[in-house]
Amino acid sequence: MRMLLPTQAADQSAAALDDHALAGLYAYPGPRWLRANMVASADGAGFLDGRTAALSTPADMRLFGLLRVLADVVLVGAGTARLEEYKPARRRPALEDLRTGRPPTVPVAVVSRKLDLDFAAPLFTAAPPDARTIVLTCTGAPDDQRAAAAQVADVIVAGETAVDLKEAVAALRDRGLGRVLCEGGPHLLGQLAAEGLLDELCLTVTPVLAGPGPTRVVAGAPFPARPMTLEQVLTDDGELFCRYVVVS
Repeated sequence: MRMLLPTQAADQSAAALDDHALAGLYAYPGPRWLRANMVASADGAGFLDGRTAALSTPADMRLFGLLRVLADVVLVGAGTARLEEYKPARRRPALEDLRTGRPPTVPVAVVSRKLDLDFAAPLFTAAPPDARTIVLTCTGAPDDQRAAAAQVADVIVAGETAVDLKEAVAALRDRGLGRVLCEGGPHLLGQLAAEGLLDELCLTVTPVLAGPGPTRVVAGAPFPARPMTLEQVLTDDGELFCRYVVVS
């Protein structure tokens, strides 16, 4: 993986970037920052054969893991957690120094209005005690499901009939989890953008044409366009790794 933009930095360092150099490039600008990491085909599809894994590559997975190490919490929608068969974040010994003062692995926070989740899945049963999975739900969720969630996860109630994302993100920050990494899906990303909570989008563009039909990386109700600046572009074997920051 090497840098294309900004051009001045790219000219100074044409060599491949190691993990710690990448970590410097993707360091969070501050203690409260919400970053999304998504992957898309060259023609804008957010999925291939129903899953993002079909669009991913080893280089994309390398960055995926690194961004997790840098984050305080991974935020994901219930649908994506089910479809992608989410598990707890794995420990990365070579990057442990990047998590000094924090648990060795980042906790996962799942957004779920109905709590139609499999609480016997590894995402809940295999999470370490110091990085317990978090469930973000609302008062309208079934009481029995909320009780079941509380047995295997930390439950945060935010909102009444739907999850109030502003309240949920504020609750994460109150726990010291201010550097948030959203991994989708498209509806959750759309809601975060609509609520003005998104600070940054890391978008991997894979050199493949998916064809008509697949969903984009953002879905849901329309919202006003959000101007962004292109801060950085890396490349690896034809793949582009773009970092956009929302213009405030």
